[in-house]
Amino acid sequence: MSSINEIIEYACTIFPKEYVKAFKVCIQCGVCVGSCPSGRKTPWNVRKTLYEARLGHIMEVLSNDNLWNCTTCYTCQERCPLKVPITDLVRILRNQAIRYGYIKEAHRKVCENLFKYGHAVPINDEIKKIRAKLGLPEIPLTVHSYPESLKEIQKLIEKTGFITFMEENK
Repeated sequence: MSSINEIIEYACTIFPKEYVKAFKVCIQCGVCVGSCPSGRKTPWNVRKTLYEARLGHIMEVLSNDNLWNCTTCYTCQERCPLKVPITDLVRILRNQAIRYGYIKEAHRKVCENLFKYGHAVPINDEIKKIRAKLGLPEIPLTVHSYPESLKEIQKLIEKTGFITFMEENK
């Protein structure tokens, strides 16, 4: 079972400690919620999420599907009067959610596609036709055009242990 201290400890391996601990200075003013475009269309409430995390309800936060409704547009972070790194904290919480096996199936599919094709959304026949109608080459000058690049991407992903991790957390 994860605790807020474990989350902070993990986050400090990615961001400076002072930066991560900044979430503790949140005064619950609500500017983040009022400026959140996703919060207007979904049940996502970043203020509540950070508050629940501060209370130590970590597994509830990590297992809540609403965590994935944040678009990471950084509007909340830019407008926060105390400069709390809100969006980065959401990303950290998501990393931990995945670590504990909480990931939406659509996101898992994106990860699998990235490994398999080198793109989150692979080129299919329909996209090729659209590209041709637009006067573009059917295959863009991306990994699709360079199979050796796909092998390099796959090596990098394998080296991080990400595919093994995804398999273990199905």
